[in-house]
Amino acid sequence: MSKPRRKLKRSLPGDKATLERTDDVASMIRVDHAGEYGAKRIYEGQLAVLGHDPKMRKLLEHMAEQERAHLEYFEKEIVARGVRPTALHPLWHVAGYALGAVTARLGPEAAMACTVAVEDVISGHYREQLESLAKKPGEKKLRAAIKKFKAEEEQHHDIGLKNEAEQAPAYRLLTALIRGGSRLAIEIAKRV
Repeated sequence: MSKPRRKLKRSLPGDKATLERTDDVASMIRVDHAGEYGAKRIYEGQLAVLGHDPKMRKLLEHMAEQERAHLEYFEKEIVARGVRPTALHPLWHVAGYALGAVTARLGPEAAMACTVAVEDVISGHYREQLESLAKKPGEKKLRAAIKKFKAEEEQHHDIGLKNEAEQAPAYRLLTALIRGGSRLAIEIAKRV
């Protein structure tokens, strides 16, 4: 008499068992992909409102192009590593664009304040990832990419400051809200 075959329980992306096995590098890739997508959408929203101004258009297009390059890198990593993207991608699509458009409607200074706040959080986030990746010798390419992207995000932060971000109405409140939202988005994208 043969033994009955055991059914193998397979977990799906997003299942609790799968999430428990997800390593921190996969989480990094998922979060960075979501964040760079959100950044791309922020600049698209800002360009839709402020694109008529040649100076602002040039600044925003420069930063948007770098964000697109970051996004392309993480899109390739998602596929190559078989990482599940965030389930909230549609939310980032709408929220990123809305944040960009709304801050731009408040004026160029508010758009730059948005850039300062978001890039401040992203720079700190990338710093934490670099510290973690330093302990993973097999991740030199990922570490080099994140190091480059961190430098570019810091450049965006400085561009925002040089272009009167601090002159935005309620600058401290505005940037505090955007920083808080950015930190929350990172934590959510790590898990969902």
